Amino acid sequence: MSVHLQPAPAKSPEPATGVRRVTVLGATGSVGRSTAAVLDERRDRFRVAALVAGSDIDGVARLARQLAPEFVAVADPSQGAALRAALEGTGVASGAGAAAVNDAVALSCDVVVGAISGAAGLRPTHAAMQAGRVMALANKECLVCAGAAFMRDAVARGVPVLPVDSEHNALFQALGAEPADRVERMTLTASGGPFRDWAADAMAGITPAQALAHPTWAMGPKISIDSATLMNKGLELIEAMHLFGLPPDRLDVLVHPQSVIHGLVTFTDGSVTAGMASPDMRIPIGHCLGLPERLDLSTPRLDLARIGSLTFGAPDLERFPALRLAQEAMAAGGGAAAVLNAANEVAVAAFLAGRIGFCAIPTLIARVCETMAGVAAPSSIDDALEIDAEARARATAALAAGRAG
Repeated sequence: MSVHLQPAPAKSPEPATGVRRVTVLGATGSVGRSTAAVLDERRDRFRVAALVAGSDIDGVARLARQLAPEFVAVADPSQGAALRAALEGTGVASGAGAAAVNDAVALSCDVVVGAISGAAGLRPTHAAMQAGRVMALANKECLVCAGAAFMRDAVARGVPVLPVDSEHNALFQALGAEPADRVERMTLTASGGPFRDWAADAMAGITPAQALAHPTWAMGPKISIDSATLMNKGLELIEAMHLFGLPPDRLDVLVHPQSVIHGLVTFTDGSVTAGMASPDMRIPIGHCLGLPERLDLSTPRLDLARIGSLTFGAPDLERFPALRLAQEAMAAGGGAAAVLNAANEVAVAAFLAGRIGFCAIPTLIARVCETMAGVAAPSSIDDALEIDAEARARATAALAAGRAG
């Protein structure tokens, strides 16, 4: 299988000739745990080279005992001794801090699953790609914050960038081998989150606990809040623009509460193909790990007769302005998406900490985007991280000054 849209994945992996070695960045997050489930089920096809986590010693130690990697690293430099103690008796080598993460990335493997959440994933994910590994990419911030630079480097090295996000993976599969000039539109679907049917005047009182209760997916706190605001769908639009090389006006969103169709491709002859699957992250992960073959997995099968009906609707940009802000950043180009992402991470953290209300999240993001309008596009990961740092500083200052809402 290959993708012909540019600057899309340069090529798909060669057919497997034996056991593939896999490194997982962000092993203890929701995508990392789903990856571990696939690796555990198909031990005949995969071995784990390295696991990388942030600071969750207990979580990564459990995975290490389950998957027997060669090396485990945590980004938190203070956790080295705790990690060694947690792995005692396993024979698994370990390390802590940036150097240990670099060692994990440098370890020989066939596929790297990039699942570190947030802008923190940019540098290690890019380093893994630079090393020539096949990238199964779940860290959308690599493309939101530095998409042009990231994909330029991937194409230059002939590195496949395979989409793990369920929506982008659905588009990847629905696209098939069609060339870019035959694609009229790509559509991402959104469940609508827990507040899809809430009246606007009720949303000001939303609590973090309510926002974390996603109706379809079990995810980490940050992405759960992004799904509740629909910012996640906006970030996914920006990600799709870079993955598939489509302009913003050929990408859109439909609200689809059943989460059965994850993406649709409309072709220039009017035909539409849909990527459908049960809402289980093991399915797109398994697709990326197995390419160009399909793995046999014990994932849930769709029962359309039981589901009965599928419904769709346009997103409400008045009640969910975060999606509109993402669309505006995508259209503006330059470094606008990196600013948007950084401001959003600060705003979400503030909401989860009880410092601002739910409706103040997009307000804070809009303020920061306005103050950094016209920032140039990053030409490197370092440039993207500089924009990220400046936007975070401005968002933090706005919070301190009480200008979030």
